[in-house]
Amino acid sequence: MTIAKPPIRRGRPPKVPREHADTREALLRCGMEVLTEQGFAVTGIDAVLKRVNVPKGSFYHYFDNKEAFGQAVLRRYAEYFARKLDRWLLNEAELPLQRLHNFVEDAKAGMTRHQFRRGCLVGNLGQEVVVLPDSFRMELEQVLLDWQQRLAVCLRQALGQGQIGADSDCDALAAYFWIGWEGAVLRARLVQDVRPLDVFIKGFLAGITR
Repeated sequence: MTIAKPPIRRGRPPKVPREHADTREALLRCGMEVLTEQGFAVTGIDAVLKRVNVPKGSFYHYFDNKEAFGQAVLRRYAEYFARKLDRWLLNEAELPLQRLHNFVEDAKAGMTRHQFRRGCLVGNLGQEVVVLPDSFRMELEQVLLDWQQRLAVCLRQALGQGQIGADSDCDALAAYFWIGWEGAVLRARLVQDVRPLDVFIKGFLAGITR
């Protein structure tokens, strides 16, 4: 007796369903990519779902709406960027100001690698704040304050090692840095060149090491 073989399926192989945690992570990762490129207002949920091949019903299992998704993406980006800052600014193998310089070089390499399509998510959302839900304002400010505090720690170490003036206000300098940095990133995307980042960091370091 001959056993019939099952018919050969043609076309793409069947999709393997993701675990719940993997699906949420895929959505957040895609959200960071898309929002750093084009911002929140013009990003449609359908475009995100299409990129990661997730049905709309699954999206609403994890997020109540687009606003909740955007806030979750912002928090994930803040966690990612905080780890990046700590990796560079807490590296005690380097002098404190060299750590800051290394952070800038890493940012330049990243922008170049992505052909200046991606900027800073916080900066992107900050430019849209007048059209964003009010819930984003406090979230964005808290992220910036966290970055300031992390940089201020590095600058205080520079102060202790005599790299910057004894009368330097490290908290104020950290706030000044991030205000200027976001503008430099925007300009770099505009001209598709890292020179605005070089101009900014050169001016910042010259001002605090006189």
